[in-house]
Amino acid sequence: MSQWNDNEPIYMQLRTAVLHRILSGSLPEGEAVPSVRQVAADERINPLTVSKAYQMLVDEGLLEKRRGLGMFVRDGARAQALEQERQTFLQQDWPRIRARIDALGLTQAQLFGGDA
Repeated sequence: MSQWNDNEPIYMQLRTAVLHRILSGSLPEGEAVPSVRQVAADERINPLTVSKAYQMLVDEGLLEKRRGLGMFVRDGARAQALEQERQTFLQQDWPRIRARIDALGLTQAQLFGGDA
């Protein structure tokens, strides 16, 4: 990542980056995620920040700790993450986007057809 947004905590940005890797399949189910130490060194961030991001993903059921082996993407994590992200979009993002569309008076043709 290395380009951190000052408007959001780094641990949240890191969590989102790992989530997107799970969703895209670049971090497949059953595969180990990079170690806390490795990510901290690569990104030049505090290991506690990495641990916090990983713990959030464990709490969400997307990663699992394997004693002595590290963190791994859980089986079914991609489908679960996809459903969670869909719900977040529909409940939080879409109402805000829809309100903006309505406020601007945009039509379907303008949104989907490129007509201005």
